[in-house]
Order: sequence, then C-alpha cells, then structure tokens
Amino acid sequence: MTVVANVLIGLVALIHLYIVVLEMFLWTTPRARAAFGTTEEFARESKTLAANQGLYNGFLAAALIWGLLAADPAGFQLKLYGLACVIVAGLYGAATASKRILFVQVLPGVLALVFLLLSR
Repeated sequence: MTVVANVLIGLVALIHLYIVVLEMFLWTTPRARAAFGTTEEFARESKTLAANQGLYNGFLAAALIWGLLAADPAGFQLKLYGLACVIVAGLYGAATASKRILFVQVLPGVLALVFLLLSR
C-alpha cells in the first residue's frame, strides 16, 4: 500500500508542477489558454494573477515532494497536509471555476489520500 500511495502522491505532485508551468510561464500561450478556456486578451490581462496562482500550486507540490523525501512521522504529516490542501483547493476551484477540476485535481488527491491512510 505504501508504494501505491507514494506513486499516487508523486503523480499529484507532478500534476501540480505542470500547473505551475502552465500558470507561471505559459499562461498566454495557446496551450495554456486552451487548458484553462481563456481568450488571448484575458490571458494577457491576468498574467500576473495566474503566476500568483501558479506559485501556490508550487507550494502544494513542494509539500508533497518534501513528504515523499522526509522520514516519518514528518513525511506522513507533510503528505497528509499536502493532499488535504490539494483536495480543498480543488473543491473550491470546482465550485468557482470549472467542474473539470474535480477530475484533474480532486480525484487524484482523494485516491492518493485513501491509499496513504490505508498504508498506515
């Protein structure tokens, strides 16, 4: 169970690192605009805001990566904290921005959390 939990946590961290890249560095590109459903004008006007969001996603990924590298009990606590933050942020995003976030962020986070808790 621990291996499965850690693989899922690693995938969640990678998803958030990808979001960091999209929001901080590629926000105005066609790829990011298609991913987030924005227009070229909106992307230009919201570039700074998106970079700020990307930074927060980086903090989520950092907590999960740190949790994977740290020994228990700190490693477990960081993974638990990181996944809880991912899930709460995803639920808020799904309620306010796009229901797609439930599948991109919440579902992987919940699966990783379930396996993390089962591994204890």
